Amino acid sequence: MAKVIQVENKAKVQSNQTTKGKSSSKKPLFRKTNYILMVIGVVLLGLGYILLSGGGSKDPDVFSDAIFDTRRLVVSPILIVLGLVIEIYAIMWHPKTPKE
Repeated sequence: MAKVIQVENKAKVQSNQTTKGKSSSKKPLFRKTNYILMVIGVVLLGLGYILLSGGGSKDPDVFSDAIFDTRRLVVSPILIVLGLVIEIYAIMWHPKTPKE
């Protein structure tokens, strides 16, 4: 009788060790919505960096006021920060699943 109980306990321990740390159903880490949000964030980041570029002078001895343009000082940083916020949200967002 004692051997039967030991064998059953061993089987339970082994089955618990194989499933420990693993979920029974393989769910993807990111869903389609996450990837769409990530692409939107990358596009905003790229657009912000593109708007940030330029404004240089062809002659290094001549000063150009184009570097103090509103596009470079206001619009571009706003787009870059917004892109970063969207990227963080896209990575952290997890849809609620109904309880079964």
